[in-house]
Amino acid sequence: MNFKSIIYVAGHNGLVGSAIVRELKKKGFKKIIVASRKQLDLTDQGKVLKFLKKKKPDFIIIAAERVGGKISKKKNKAEFINKNFL
Repeated sequence: MNFKSIIYVAGHNGLVGSAIVRELKKKGFKKIIVASRKQLDLTDQGKVLKFLKKKKPDFIIIAAERVGGKISKKKNKAEFINKNFL
């Protein structure tokens, strides 16, 4: 990875993703691509492939995940596993 690399960070608004973006910027990386959930649904493979073909990142960092509170996770275990691991 060099400073001219195009880096896509999925999940840039989350705790981990935002820390990664901050650290990349701090180290001098300028070509950081991000997309909000409204801009890109990561569960839609076709849209993701189209996005990646258009943006052509050199590196992809995946820090995205389905999140929710303790109660939500307990009630929707299968949904959390499905969204986070597939």
